[in-house]
Amino acid sequence: MPAIEHRNMGAPDETRTPDKTTLEVVQLGDATVARLTLQPGWRWSECIRPVVGGESCQAAHLGYLVSGCIHVRADDGTEADIVAGETYRLTPGHDAWVVGDEPAIGLEFEPKTAETYART
Repeated sequence: MPAIEHRNMGAPDETRTPDKTTLEVVQLGDATVARLTLQPGWRWSECIRPVVGGESCQAAHLGYLVSGCIHVRADDGTEADIVAGETYRLTPGHDAWVVGDEPAIGLEFEPKTAETYART
């Protein structure tokens, strides 16, 4: 493995585009990073569930929200807004949606999620 690896997220290895979603994935050796762009009106239960199934999102997330705001409701009833500039960790079992008129753009660092999120 090279001592230095770098990639432009604008030239991803893979792009997935479910409804109101763009997920761009880059590989850096054995690491995977994804940029997730969620348009206003995006909601996991409406845009991603039709692709992956299930009652709630079963992916673990570790990331950083670059812009926008996302509201998350966990299956246990806890809720939070994640805003631009914040890091986040979500356990499986949640719904989420974009708040406001600005796209939410986040970077995902959880390898399994970055590799498989919203994949059919």
